[in-house]
Amino acid sequence: MSQDADLMLRALEQARKAQAAGEVPVGAVVVKDGEIIGAGFNAPISTHDPTGHAEILALRDAANKLGNYRLPGCELYVTLEPCAMCIGAMLHARISRLVYGAADPKTGACGSVLDLFSEPRLNHHATVTAGVMAEECGALLREFFAGKRAKV
Repeated sequence: MSQDADLMLRALEQARKAQAAGEVPVGAVVVKDGEIIGAGFNAPISTHDPTGHAEILALRDAANKLGNYRLPGCELYVTLEPCAMCIGAMLHARISRLVYGAADPKTGACGSVLDLFSEPRLNHHATVTAGVMAEECGALLREFFAGKRAKV
C-alpha cells in the first residue's frame, strides 16, 4: 500500500467519527515529514459552526501543535474534494500538498466546480493529488446519504 493510501485510511478513520456523530462523513489529517500532526472530522452541525469542516479542524489542530498558523511543508489528506472555504484556509496556511479521495461535483474547488489552486492570481499554490482511494471515500458518503434518504 502506498503512503498516500495509508494516510487516506487515517483520514477515513476520522470520517467514520463524523458519521458516528451524525455528521457528513468527511475526515482529514495534516502530515509533516511523514507524521500526522493534525486531525479533524466534519462537525458543523454539532458545533453550530459553519466553518466546522474536517479540513479546517485538522488545520487548526496542526497549527496549535506547531504553534504557527503557517504550515509550510505540510500535506493535507481529506476524504472529499475541498470546498472554496477550505481551499482558502489551506492557501493561508501555505499547505504544500493536498491529497483528496472522492470528487465533489457540487462544491469541489479543486476542479469539479472551481479550481482555486490553479488560479494564477492567487499568491500561493499547492500540489494536488486527486482520487486516492476515491471509491472507498465515495462509498462512505453514498451509504451515509442513502441512510438519510431512507429515513425520510
